[in-house]
Amino acid sequence: MAEGEEDCHSDLVRTDDNERPGDANLQAELQMFRAQWMFELAPGVSSSGLEPPPCKASSKGPGVKSVDARRTQEIAKEEKAKELFLKAVEEEQNGALYEAIKFYRLAMQLVPDIEFKITYTRSPDGDGVGNRCVEDNKEEDKMADLLSDFQQQLALQESSVKLCQPEVDVSQTHISVLPMEVLMYIFRWVVSSDLDLRSLEQLSLVCRGFYICARDPEIWHQVCLKIWGRSCNKLVPYTSWREMFLERPRVRFDGVYISKTKYIRQGEQSLDGFYRAWHQVEYYRYLRFFPDGQVMMLTTPEDPQSIVPRLRTKNTRTDAILLGHYRLSQETDNQTKVFAVIMKKKEEKPIDCPKCRYFRRVPAQETDYSFHVGLQLCSSGRQRFNKLVWIHHSCHITYKSTGETAVTTFDIDKVYTPLFFARVKSFTSFSEKPL
Repeated sequence: MAEGEEDCHSDLVRTDDNERPGDANLQAELQMFRAQWMFELAPGVSSSGLEPPPCKASSKGPGVKSVDARRTQEIAKEEKAKELFLKAVEEEQNGALYEAIKFYRLAMQLVPDIEFKITYTRSPDGDGVGNRCVEDNKEEDKMADLLSDFQQQLALQESSVKLCQPEVDVSQTHISVLPMEVLMYIFRWVVSSDLDLRSLEQLSLVCRGFYICARDPEIWHQVCLKIWGRSCNKLVPYTSWREMFLERPRVRFDGVYISKTKYIRQGEQSLDGFYRAWHQVEYYRYLRFFPDGQVMMLTTPEDPQSIVPRLRTKNTRTDAILLGHYRLSQETDNQTKVFAVIMKKKEEKPIDCPKCRYFRRVPAQETDYSFHVGLQLCSSGRQRFNKLVWIHHSCHITYKSTGETAVTTFDIDKVYTPLFFARVKSFTSFSEKPL
């Protein structure tokens, strides 16, 4: 208090020396007014007319107030930067990188070194991520034990209880009356020869009994045999045939692999020589696989909306379609590749007209054209086995008269764009024959 009074007294003396008497009186009255105002604003103090000492006015002068306001703004700015930075960390953990970068940038614009001023209550790498992984593992274990739980529940029930029961009383015969063998035959029709496993999984959601039937190992074993043939006799390293179907690389049958190619080609120069035309070339490639080892390929400028319905069956009337067979090959580098040999459909020879046989002097040499295709099977995004990358393409011309074969290998360049899978619901809308 003594030091404050001395400072206040020295200020008043300095003011009296340097300023005029009128200005000094005005400054003193202003300081007294500020001191009384601050004293009245203090909690628990009433406006009783007590005059505080002059030192109170000097401690809360305009300079101190501006410093306090500036410090308050800095604290508020730092808190806002911390909030933005933690929001960015959360977005990054959720996989939204674009949003995370936006919040990081806003936080660093407010406080450049905000990263070093944050005290994490949990690891920035995310306890939540670890907990999420633990929860996912628990869910997987629960799903793995779900089949055994259902089987135990049905075993503990009375022998009179069927595999499934109607939810409400019905007068008609319920499907639960059918024997187990008939139910399994129905499930094979659901899978069908097109290997529609999506419908089988949807059927397993009906009840516990259907879930047990949909997990029958014999169904999944036959599906794996139809896809990989004799190369899947051993179950190792998988724990079930269903896991092999889900994890082992394979081509998909419930849709079409499509690629779109676009490039610019230089045209011929005009007759007057003033300009040269440029052409934009655009076309599609379609690749459809079947479970029996056959494949269809079509190259056309028509869009998928008009072409995909024609690829429903192998008995299509489109003349430009190439038919052939394919096989899956897993190399030592753990990369699955698809090799196919395709050729144009054989056309019926026209009937030889007797009137025209005398006009043919040089008979046309008969040739067979076949195309050898090599593709690498990849996964892109959330979908699995939905991308095919070109690794080989060649044309083989066989002359029937001599038996010679001429091979032309094409360079894999930008024209050979990857093919991406598109699911077509109509391909599995009905079944032609059971599995």
